[in-house]
Amino acid sequence: MRALKPKTKPDASQTDASQADAASHGYRVDLTGVTKTYGGAPKPGRTPGLRALDAVSLRIEPGEAVALIGPSGSGKSTLLHLIGAMDNADVGNGRITVGEWDLAGLNQRRLAEYRRTVGFVFQRFHLLPALTAADNVIAPVLPYRTSYSKRGRARELLAAVGLGGREGSLPSQLSGGQQQRVAIARALVNRPGILLADEPTGALDQATGVEVMDLLLGLRAEYGLTLLLATHDPAVAERCDRSIRLSDGRLIDDHRGEP
Repeated sequence: MRALKPKTKPDASQTDASQADAASHGYRVDLTGVTKTYGGAPKPGRTPGLRALDAVSLRIEPGEAVALIGPSGSGKSTLLHLIGAMDNADVGNGRITVGEWDLAGLNQRRLAEYRRTVGFVFQRFHLLPALTAADNVIAPVLPYRTSYSKRGRARELLAAVGLGGREGSLPSQLSGGQQQRVAIARALVNRPGILLADEPTGALDQATGVEVMDLLLGLRAEYGLTLLLATHDPAVAERCDRSIRLSDGRLIDDHRGEP
């Protein structure tokens, strides 16, 4: 009987260099005529689904901080999910290119590789309650071999978000703002080329929200990230380089702030 080869963990070292390059320059994002329909695209004899995005086209330059604004149901979160490859646009309706990645042309393996170059911050933190702050930060890379120390990266990032010395704290021992800081550190563990944030201050009080926004903009400058965030808060949007307003799945305004 032929001996079985031992299973090995996926090798992340081959993409470390490209991820470091992405993080130092940020990703350009190009959307051309992108449409997303939930419940299926319209067909004869079938009730049309909900069109969450309707032929959206836009370009985001590397290193830009861009706010997506609009009421609930306007398409903000859907747009973030498509750019982060957490969902797919309607087949044959538009094109999404992020950095060198043409998302429509990627198979499942390549999509998984792409997702590892994207950081995502959620409104509700989504930390694992049984894991320490450090273990939550390194959770996305636990299945992979890396060319860097995972534990060292966690310490570095927690220090960068102002939580040095709290590596061993459980989420229940941290305030809401501190938990969001852990979530931001986790989003940076893969050296992403783009950071996507869905209402990152929505679950926080005003003062803590300002602190988190200060942190996001500071990390974006320090790491050279492209930052794209969805928000209901005009004060958050005003701090970005640019605000894109959506309504009923359509882009209705694109405003650049003062230089």
